[in-house]
Amino acid sequence: MTEHDRDIPQNLSEVQQILLDWYRQNARDLPWRHTRDPYRILVSEVMLQQTQVDRVIPKYHAFLEAFPDVEALAQAPTSEVIRLWSGLGYNRRAVNLQRAATAVVEQYGGEFPAYVDALERLPGIGPYTAGAIACFAFEQDVGFLDTNINRLLHRVLIGPEVPEQARTRRQMQGIVSNIVPAGHGWEWGQTLIEFGALQCTARKPACLTCPLQQHCAAFPEIQTVVAELQRTGFRRKQEEAFEGSNRYYRGQVLRVLQSTDASNGEITLTELGPRVIDNYAQEHTDWLRSVVDGLARDGLVEIAEDTPRYDAEPDPRLKLPGHPPPEST
Repeated sequence: MTEHDRDIPQNLSEVQQILLDWYRQNARDLPWRHTRDPYRILVSEVMLQQTQVDRVIPKYHAFLEAFPDVEALAQAPTSEVIRLWSGLGYNRRAVNLQRAATAVVEQYGGEFPAYVDALERLPGIGPYTAGAIACFAFEQDVGFLDTNINRLLHRVLIGPEVPEQARTRRQMQGIVSNIVPAGHGWEWGQTLIEFGALQCTARKPACLTCPLQQHCAAFPEIQTVVAELQRTGFRRKQEEAFEGSNRYYRGQVLRVLQSTDASNGEITLTELGPRVIDNYAQEHTDWLRSVVDGLARDGLVEIAEDTPRYDAEPDPRLKLPGHPPPEST
């Protein structure tokens, strides 16, 4: 008996059937559910990280129109990839996506590896994304774990996950890997994602209409627990104000670089400052440089140092990565 067996119910097949029946009646018609192309699955999974489905759908179509296959994405200027990504946030994801595409082209001749361990070795792809590709593109019976799936399975099999989980992430991964119904990996993976997104949500789980009431370890107390956390704010994430945060100004820098006049070539830090922050002054230079340096570390911009003249400080020039320099006149 493994450490995971204690959490797997004897009536697992009944729980599986209830969930699969629910999915067949309630599944949303999403574009990435109509393909088994691993490239398109990868694009959708990366876009869906920390971004709502309604925002992803139009971006997904536009991105694939611009970069229809893994070779097109690998060969594209990174500046264009970032431009197409604009509006989704967390631009680092776009750079990592292109890095993964490049690795597939260079290491595998444009053909995605089919198995989780090989997929995990691609740049920017973690256990969840690797499992999702193996499951949704290659229809393997693979169990994978994201926040929604973790919450759903913890509630159903173990009990409320708040204020503290009773099982570690590693233990939950062991559980999810051992409950995939044989031959139904694709549908099972979609089912867990959909049920966690629509029915067993984080703050307002629809317990009163849940078909798993009689089988859910958390059902007797979950509504009381969630209501109390909502009332007290305990463990509620305090979101940093977006306006004025580094994330906001990172986005502002990229928007300037994507604008018509700046995108023809390079822009200096001195020219950039007034276009990023109102009332820009010399004392803001070190702070702005730290923001730009962070973007450079993430592969979102390229920086070239100008040689200082006499006693002047160097004025770095920057551009979007992969963007050609302006033509000389």
